[in-house]
Amino acid sequence: MTSLKLPRAIRLDPSDGFVFRHAAEPGEWLVSGSFLFDPQRVAELDAKGRAAFRSGFLGIDSFGWSTLAVVTEATAEEYEQALLLLAGRFVEKLGAPNIEAARAAAAEELAFAASLCDHPAQTLLALHRTLEDGEIRERFRVLLPRDDRPKDAFRAFEFVEVEGEDEVVERVDLMNLGKGNAP
Repeated sequence: MTSLKLPRAIRLDPSDGFVFRHAAEPGEWLVSGSFLFDPQRVAELDAKGRAAFRSGFLGIDSFGWSTLAVVTEATAEEYEQALLLLAGRFVEKLGAPNIEAARAAAAEELAFAASLCDHPAQTLLALHRTLEDGEIRERFRVLLPRDDRPKDAFRAFEFVEVEGEDEVVERVDLMNLGKGNAP
């Protein structure tokens, strides 16, 4: 394995720091993190727990949450470091019986995370997690810059969802969202 893509945490604004109980650090490798949620106990989550359930990617170093992920090239060495770190977290935080079992589970999680990154580097990914018929369901979306803005206008935080499940396209203008002016 010479190079592959994995999701990394990215913050476009400080909201992850107060939306989640613990936010992932920008730049840390991410996995989906659904394994941390028990479908039987989702209803018992507090507001910050529900936010993590609904839209959080899990940082493998901090076990903090990130709303957005950015597709990033990873070397074989970085992948191996991420694998070992996640396996260690499985033993340390989740009680995996041994490092071999933890490594196998971590490899599955990283393979799934890599499968989400079949997009150009620097593509943003968002996650929407739901509980349907007693099972956790994840939907992933790709966020790309809007194509309908004037050619001479630059809005760094204006994206539209363009790939994912067959849903209505949502336009998000993060610059005006906090001002109450977003469409």
